[in-house]
Amino acid sequence: MEFEPLRFPIGPFQRPLPIGPENVKDWIEVIARFPSLVELETQGLSVEQLNWPYRPGGWSIKQVVHHCADSHMNSIIRFKLALTEHRPTIRPYFEDRWAELADSQTDDISGSIATLHGVHARWKQLLSSLGPEELARSFNHPESDRKIPLDENIGLYAWHCEHHLAHVRQALESGGKYAG
Repeated sequence: MEFEPLRFPIGPFQRPLPIGPENVKDWIEVIARFPSLVELETQGLSVEQLNWPYRPGGWSIKQVVHHCADSHMNSIIRFKLALTEHRPTIRPYFEDRWAELADSQTDDISGSIATLHGVHARWKQLLSSLGPEELARSFNHPESDRKIPLDENIGLYAWHCEHHLAHVRQALESGGKYAG
């Protein structure tokens, strides 16, 4: 599969077959570490740096951080729906439009960093409590029209964390060359 390296610096998500307990354990640790890593990468950045995009036409560092807070809040809710309902159909949202809203345009990322720390602490606790039966539960995603098992979704969100952390690092390494 061909992909755009600037858009997908770590490549697309690759679902292992089968997904084993070690995969899930490793993915939960990636999810648990993400808030601290993104905070470390962004602490002390100037307003100019927070506005550097990771590629031409891509989101700025601040938009990536705000997006992760939005996305991960949605994700934990999707997990809870799948754990408490029979194969619910989740509600997608226009993340590109959300990235243009005022709260995603603010140069103050402290609220989103705090949100990530809180959501990820609870998310790790929830995910770590799941046994094989719960991990096999699923939800329907109307955009892809497919059933997504929770074990796969854990892997997808571990990838999502690493994917967007790579975007932040890419923007910083570019030194602002994709800005304006």
